[in-house]
Amino acid sequence: MGDETDKSARQARASRDDRLKSALRENLKRRKLQARERAASTDPSQNDDGSLNEGAAGKTSR
Repeated sequence: MGDETDKSARQARASRDDRLKSALRENLKRRKLQARERAASTDPSQNDDGSLNEGAAGKTSR
């Protein structure tokens, strides 16, 4: 009877550990994505007027 209790306790512990690993992995992915999005959203706003100097590209002076 003690063996069955130990087995079920180990299985429950393993199941919990698997759920925690999965949750931590998903949390890490989400946080990395959020960090990438924040970094990408701050790059274009470096110019005070919000322009990206697209008008100067490709124009030739005469």
